[in-house]
Order: sequence, then C-alpha cells, then structure tokens
Amino acid sequence: MKQIFIFVAVLATAIMGAEARIIRGSVYNAADSTAIAGADCRIITEGEVLQKTHTLADGSFSFDTGTESGACLEIEKDSYSPAYITLPDGRKGIDIGNLYLEKSTELGEVTVTANSAVNKDGKTIVYPSVAEVKASPTSISLFQKLPLPGLLPDPINRTMSVDGGTPMILINGVPSSMDEVNALQPKDIDKVEYSRITPARYADKGVSGLLSITLRKRNDGGQVFTWARSAVNTTFMDAQIRASYHQGASQFTLSYSPSWRNYQNVYDNYTESFIGDDFRVELEAHDRAPFYYHMHDIRLKYDLSPSTKTLFSATFNINPFANSSRALSHNIDSTLGEYDNNNESRSKELSPSLDLFLRQDFNDRNSLEAQMVGTLGSSDYRRDNTYIYSDNDIESYIMNVDSRRRSLITEVSYIHSFSSLTSLSGGIQNTISRSTNTYIDSDYRPVLTENNNYLYARLSHRMGPVYISLSSGAKMFWVRNDLIRRNFIRNISTAQISWNIDTRWNLQGSFRYTPAIPSLSALTDYPQQTSPYLFSNGNPDLKVAENFVYRIQASYNIQKFSASFQSMYSDIRNAVINHITYIGDRHFLSQSVNARKARNFHNSLTLQVRNLHGFGASLYAALSHYNTAGETWEHSLTSFSGSISLWWNKGPFTVSYWRSLPGKYLNGHVVYKEENGDALQFDYTPDKHWTFGAGWMYMFDRKGTRYPSWNYSEVNPSQRDRYISNNSNMIVLSVSYSTDFGSIFRTAKRNLNNSDSGSSLLKM
Repeated sequence: MKQIFIFVAVLATAIMGAEARIIRGSVYNAADSTAIAGADCRIITEGEVLQKTHTLADGSFSFDTGTESGACLEIEKDSYSPAYITLPDGRKGIDIGNLYLEKSTELGEVTVTANSAVNKDGKTIVYPSVAEVKASPTSISLFQKLPLPGLLPDPINRTMSVDGGTPMILINGVPSSMDEVNALQPKDIDKVEYSRITPARYADKGVSGLLSITLRKRNDGGQVFTWARSAVNTTFMDAQIRASYHQGASQFTLSYSPSWRNYQNVYDNYTESFIGDDFRVELEAHDRAPFYYHMHDIRLKYDLSPSTKTLFSATFNINPFANSSRALSHNIDSTLGEYDNNNESRSKELSPSLDLFLRQDFNDRNSLEAQMVGTLGSSDYRRDNTYIYSDNDIESYIMNVDSRRRSLITEVSYIHSFSSLTSLSGGIQNTISRSTNTYIDSDYRPVLTENNNYLYARLSHRMGPVYISLSSGAKMFWVRNDLIRRNFIRNISTAQISWNIDTRWNLQGSFRYTPAIPSLSALTDYPQQTSPYLFSNGNPDLKVAENFVYRIQASYNIQKFSASFQSMYSDIRNAVINHITYIGDRHFLSQSVNARKARNFHNSLTLQVRNLHGFGASLYAALSHYNTAGETWEHSLTSFSGSISLWWNKGPFTVSYWRSLPGKYLNGHVVYKEENGDALQFDYTPDKHWTFGAGWMYMFDRKGTRYPSWNYSEVNPSQRDRYISNNSNMIVLSVSYSTDFGSIFRTAKRNLNNSDSGSSLLKM
C-alpha cells in the first residue's frame, strides 16, 4: 500500500506539472552582481500582456502559466536597460538562469515589493493588475479601481479631479489632455505615477496634483480602438476613435473625439431679491432653459524616439465647438409686475494649435525638456436678453462679441542629478499673447496683450526612507489693453516631505504658497447692463489673491487593501469673490472684490479593496468647513461629500456601480452644491476585440442632474434650483472594438529559416 501511495503521489505531481508551465529566473546588476528587486517581468503574447510579476528581494522571479504558444518575456527596471527574451512553443518549463542588466541612468529608486502600489519620492506608483485591466472596458473605469487616494474619476462626464481641481496629465512624460487619456485602452497602461502635490514645474498652470501614465512598449505594427455610447431616451452621445501605427523609431496617432447633447427639458426655478437703501424688489422666475452643443476634438500626433535618450513629439489639435442655449421664463416682479423674459445665446469656437515637445537625456545625470505651443483661437458670442412687459413694452440687453486670440507658449526645463539621492531642476515658461475683443453693438475694440513668465528651481534629496523637496519660483505677469496696464511679480513656493515608514506605511506633509493674479477683464472698468436692475463691471482696484495651503497625509497599502487619510487647511488672503452693491436709482452693480478672509478646513478618507475573487470596492468620504468674510459680513458652511465605486468581474462579464455623494462649497456669498450622479453598468467582452455595455444613469431620479445654489448676500439674496430632467433614468448603450495588427511594411520579407542561428549563450 505504501508503494501504491507513493506511485499515486508521484503521478499526481507529474500531471500537475504537465498542466502548468513554470518559467523562472533571476535578475542581477551587471556592474556588481547584486540582486535587482522590483524589476517588472511580463509575458507577452500576440501583443497583449498575459501575466505580470516583479522580482523578489533576491532577484528571483517565477511564472506559473498554462500557455503553450510562443511568447516574449520582457524584463524592465528604471535606470537599467531592458531585456527581451523569446520563449519557444511547448509545455516544458524554462529556467532562464541568471540575467544581468546594464545600468542606463543613476536615478535612485525605492525597492518595489509585490504590492501593486508603492511610494517613491512623494508619489504613489501603481502597476495595474491583469484582473483590474480585465474588468475595465475603458481607461476611466480602470482608474476607478487603482489605489490612488484623492483621485476621483467621473464615468458619466469622463473626467478626473484631484481635491476639486484638474490634475496635470503626462503620457510617457509628454503633457497631455483628458481626451487623450480617454482614448487609451486599459491594456496599454503599464504604470501610473500619482501625487496630490502639484510639482513646481506645473505650479503656474492652475492644476491640482499630477497624473503620469507610462504606456506599454509597442512593437512595430498598428492599433485601432473605437468606442461609442449613446442614450436611447435622450440626445446623449460620446465617441472615441484612435488609430496608431508604430514603425521603428516613429509612431503616428490619429484620434477623434466627438460629443453631442441636445437637452430640451432643462428647468431653472429661483427666487431673488434686490435690496437697496430706498428700494427693494422681489423676483420669482420659472424658466425652461434648453441647450444644445456639439464638440469635435481632432488630434494628429507624431512621436520620434531614435534612441532611449531622445523623444520628439509633434501634436496638431483642432477642436471646433458650437453651443446654443435659451431661457424662456415667466417673472413675477414686485415692482414691474409680471413679464416674460427670453434670453438667447449662442457661440462658436475654434482653436487650432501645434504642440512641439523634445526630451533629451545627455548622460546619466543631465536631462533637458523643451516645449512650444502655438494657438490661434477664435470665438463668436451672441447674446440677446429680451424683457416683454404686460403693456407690450420691450427692453433688450445685447452682448455680441467676437474674440480673436494669438498665443505662443515656450518652456524649457533642465534636470541635473548630483547622485542617486539628490537632484536639482529648474526651468522657465513664457506665454505671450494678443487678444482682440470686438463689441459689435458699440464698436468698442480693445486689444489685450500679455507677457506671462514663470521661473522656478527645485531641489530634492532622499535620506533613506525620507524624501524632501523644496521649490521656489517667480511669477512675472505684464498685461495691458486700451484702458489699463498692470504689472505683477509674485512668488510661488512649495515644500514637501515624504517618509516611507515601512513597505506598508507612508506619511507625507506639504506647504504651498500660490498667488492668483486677476485677469485683465476683471480689472477693466467697462460697465455693461445685463438686466433691468443689474450692471456688471471690472474692478481696477482688485488685489492679487494669496493662497496658503498646508496638508498632511497618511497612507497604508498591503496587497488587496489600501487606506489613506488627508487633512488640509487653506487660507486665501484677498480672495476674489463676486459682490453686488446698490448704486442708486434702482440699479445694482456686480463686480469682483477682495474678501477679508476665505478659509477651508478639509478632511478626507479613502478606502479600497480589490481583486477579491473578482470583486472590488472604493470609498471616498470628505468633511469640509468653509469660512468667508468681508468688511460687514461673514458666512460659514460645513459639508459632507463622497463617492463609492463597486465592481465585480467573472469571465467575460463585468458589473460596476458608481455613485457621487455631492457636497456643498462656499465661495463668497454663494453656496453651490456639486453635481450629483450615479451609474449602474453591465459590460460583456466575448473576445479580445469587442466589448458591449449597457448602463443605467441617474437611477430613480426624476430631476436627473441637479445644480442647486443659494446666495446669502444682504443686497442680493436668492435661491436657485436648476435641473436637467433629460438625464433622468437614462439608459445608455456602449460598444468598443480594438485590434492590433503587425507591420504592413514587412509582410513581403517572410522567408524560410535555412540556417541555424541559435546559441546557448544568453547575451544582454
């Protein structure tokens, strides 16, 4: 019996070994033969990543795969030259042996463990898992599943925000747009680097945080990706078409992103008061405000990378946009009685641009990046606000403006690494522009010119698990038009410290000072009447707002679970707000002024679990307190907000649910509530080419998208309820198709293998 048992055990082991194909090896530094931990190891077949892993502390890696077809093993590690090994067909396991990688740069790194998210130099680095990619039909749905605390994807509007602002987006190190992110396939995203802290280089751009996406290396050949969605019960349509071809050092990409809305059931109900020293009027209005728009983002891009040290990118972008809206309202006025108001506006915009980008690594320690963007912008705006009174008197307030803008943005950034621990970077950015606004009805034609410069320097150093970054810059802004000229010189500074307590815990703290220089239109003294009671005008005495932000964040990450808590305090001195005053003769003036104080204390918690037998969940919760004050007034607000994402994947089926818990925020006298939204989504992927989806948005909500607001001004108190019922219980169908194909230029080069060029020596 003992012999039988041993025989059965050996047979079972042999059967399991036959079903699984083990591929193993070890990776070492060619200079000193030390083990390389955290190197990315991927098995690629037919252009797709089949499996991914990382080398362990001793440099070893192992795959347990069932594929019998030929494949390619890729091994990559930052600061090392990559290795590519062809794996032959068959069931037999392969021991690659010892691989030695040559150093390419001397940039310091933190050991990457088996976790999918690590912290390095103040950033969170995430490698999307096979399960996360499989359960994500779009790039937005993939970002919902990644452990990036504070990054909030919106699958309805296809946008992402970081702490209420838009992040700076890089794709392969090149500044990019959200449309380009939406055009990516999840399987093409190899690595994501993320930070809630805006780097010094981009502190002048009005962005919040950084999102840097590294794409999987492309073999020669082409790729086509198309995606479209449309609602069956209202005019709601979005699409994405992206075609690219890679040949040697070059890659060509053409993308087209149209979007179309035609909403007729838009309603705006409000009550409003205008209160002066000797005058008071009460207004009540019920509007139907249909609107229509269509936009088309067309982008042609060429990338040239003749070596690993050089990248040149040229992008031509053109984005025609047309918008039309109406407001048909019946007003109840305590002074003028009942009357109708017809407010019609329409606009056409076109802004073709050419973006040139160059990155050159001179050696291990020095790198240069340069960018130049030229834009020719045009906008034609027509607005007719007509009041029809009970005695058939008609008053119209017309604003017809044609705007033409020419701008050139140039930027140069240089990075020098003193060692693997210390680096110094600096750069300068310049924007010159000329804008002409033609007010058609008054023949007023002001010309606005601006010269906007930003010069910065940043020093970073790592001391073991602690990373410190200090930066400071000068913002120099010169603007003028026919009526006014203003010059500004202000400082922009950031300090950041990050401490990797261990492989699971990370603690970060930061300080940031940023000025907000007012636009020339906000400074220009040019009054315009917009209603029977209201004028609007600029304010030549407007001061620069100064924003001081302090934050601390603690993060915990272990395999399938991550958590993060952030506490942030913002103090804006001379905050710019909208303020209405009574100017006499039953008229009021709306203009921007500086508030005495504007403070915000914000706390947020992010929790996420993932890859639990195909199930994952992400929860974001935030509690904010606002306080603003002027010379004679003060307002406070406490608000809760959040969002939740759930998903489950089984084979070709994926079910996901997203819901926004909108909060309120206070700006001067006005309280706004964030946009609501929820979506239940079903996706079916029968093969590697097709994905079919069906979604249910704004579930059980007859008002659809809602935008309530309140104004607590003593002169102009109001309450407004705006909603788009077209979105209510919206059923959306979607479909996507993708394909990869080989090099069409090499199909004629096939021949027989009439010689044996194999070797038993593995060369790196």
